[in-house]
Amino acid sequence: MKLALFILLALHATISKAFRSMTTMNRGFEPLESYLDSLGSSTTPPTTPPTTPPTPPTPPTSPTHSTTTTLKLNILKMGAFLDRGQSFNPTSGSYYHSDMQTARHYIEELVATQQNSPKPLELLNGEWQLVFSSVSHGLFRSSPFFLAVQEAFKKGAETEAFGQDKAQLFFKLHELQTCSWGVSKIGRIAQRIDTSSNTLYSEFDTSLLSLTVFPLIGWAKMFPTFGGSVITKSDIKNYDEQSGKLSLQVDFTASQKVEGLPDLGDFVRKIKVPVGAIWKLLPWNSGRPATCTLTNVYLDDDFRVSIDVDGEYFCYTRPLVERQPYQTN
Repeated sequence: MKLALFILLALHATISKAFRSMTTMNRGFEPLESYLDSLGSSTTPPTTPPTTPPTPPTPPTSPTHSTTTTLKLNILKMGAFLDRGQSFNPTSGSYYHSDMQTARHYIEELVATQQNSPKPLELLNGEWQLVFSSVSHGLFRSSPFFLAVQEAFKKGAETEAFGQDKAQLFFKLHELQTCSWGVSKIGRIAQRIDTSSNTLYSEFDTSLLSLTVFPLIGWAKMFPTFGGSVITKSDIKNYDEQSGKLSLQVDFTASQKVEGLPDLGDFVRKIKVPVGAIWKLLPWNSGRPATCTLTNVYLDDDFRVSIDVDGEYFCYTRPLVERQPYQTN
């Protein structure tokens, strides 16, 4: 009996000692757990780098800062859309007026890029083809002959008739008389400048009776088409490179055959009208010569902008297809 009790007490002591050892071991791991807990609680999440705000889109370039190439291209586009400016005609109505103002805006922006810059004489040499004009009542007004008519009216004692500017009224009536009902149609318009001989040849093609039919009667063409190129030769009297002002005096007017367009034969082509001499004999000219001025406000290798005395624009470019110069008979 005593032996059994001794064995139970020894077993109890052994179990208690083992339990205390395990408890001590568990307490030994507490610092590690505490460290891990403290490490987890003190560690801050990784900082996300700040996001760079997106670059705002570049605003469209204003016309003021457009390149000259872009401005010239825009003028060419407006010239194509407005048929070189003929689509806007105040006699017919005010439609296309805003488009004409847009074209003028592009021209003014282009001119501003050469403000106060000289316009070298040598750049004027060669052939120039009209691509746009802001004038009303006829592209034929680019000819020095009609420019001289315009300035002659301004030098007269009376510059108005029926409450209108005499020159503008003249051009309006001339256009109505020559271009109505398909009687006359303006084609290519060009200028050829030779500074070595101090001459300017103005050319504009015109076809007569190109589209003529009696309304409601028939659809066939009624009359044959004929025409040619009207040539006006002018002498360059002076040129100011700084202002670009070109002073001209009209000499004569003649005609030249246009390939593919029937004309009235050699007899007409040989006629040379001495405008300069006749002009002085007309009483309203008071002996003054047929003079006019064109001011080149923009000039480079392939583009030229001129203005008349009223500030209307004539835009020229180098032609892709050149024509043989006028041959003096």
